[in-house]
Amino acid sequence: MADDRPRGNTPPGPAPSADSGVLVIGLGRFGAAIALTLDKLGRDVLGVEKDAELIQQWSDRLPLVEADASNPEALIQVGARDFPVAVVGVGTSIEASVLITGNLVDLGTPLIWAKAISAEHGRILQRIGAHHVVYPEWDAGTRVAHLVSGRMLDFIELEDGFTIVKMRPPKETWGYTVGDLHLRSRYGIMVVGVKAPGKPFEYANQETRIDAEDTLILSGDTAALEKFASRP
Repeated sequence: MADDRPRGNTPPGPAPSADSGVLVIGLGRFGAAIALTLDKLGRDVLGVEKDAELIQQWSDRLPLVEADASNPEALIQVGARDFPVAVVGVGTSIEASVLITGNLVDLGTPLIWAKAISAEHGRILQRIGAHHVVYPEWDAGTRVAHLVSGRMLDFIELEDGFTIVKMRPPKETWGYTVGDLHLRSRYGIMVVGVKAPGKPFEYANQETRIDAEDTLILSGDTAALEKFASRP
């Protein structure tokens, strides 16, 4: 399946350690969700936001500073150089997003993630040095389209057409083992695991039996998984 999102040539940057601090700039829905989740995971997080209302909204849940990150001096003052990872969650203003990302590049931030609201916006972010550009609205829309079009319960497209899905089993699989079905040779997909109702998830092997009420975890090419999910 073709992916219309632009692909950048920016080097991916170093992999951060599990306890690296993360600077999250912009606490709208996207940025706040990232900051709160990282905080739950025990990561050192600092939110930067210039909107006083958003600062007030999140001040009792996150470490925050009120600052305009489009000003490079403000970033220096909040200690941006101390964070190996930064997330630019600003999306409503392309100009601000680009300025903030450029400021982080100039400060030598090792790993920069940036939100884009359009393909053109994303290309600019990549060209000025963002290591990863994400398209939340596009990704959410693509995922929902797959979920509403068949029996898929969850859908994660990773890279180069490789996808992992959670789905209900088609009728042709009911009562058979993974070895009986030969799904890899017939459809080009692999059964990663099976979860029966009320039982824990189990990694699949050739003897794993699939029943009608089970949930399957499958991996493979996106088009192949879509074809399999469309089976009655």
